[in-house]
Amino acid sequence: MKTHIVTTLKRQATKILAQLAEDRSPVLITQHGIPTAYLVDLATFEALQHRLRILEGIARGERAVEQGRVSSHAQAKRRLKRWLE
Repeated sequence: MKTHIVTTLKRQATKILAQLAEDRSPVLITQHGIPTAYLVDLATFEALQHRLRILEGIARGERAVEQGRVSSHAQAKRRLKRWLE
């Protein structure tokens, strides 16, 4: 992973973005020596967002089970059938 200071990003944004698109490796941006942001290519960002939505769905399901909000197989089939109609 490459690291650039924010000033370099300002001055060489086009070059940094071209390298990012080519090698798809995240770029760490620092400001005053402190990590402040990551730049990632669009495909990587969208894949991460997709994975996050899946993990959030799993977490919601786990909370529902812990709270006793569950359905029988037959109830789930009826709900899905209504939803798909």
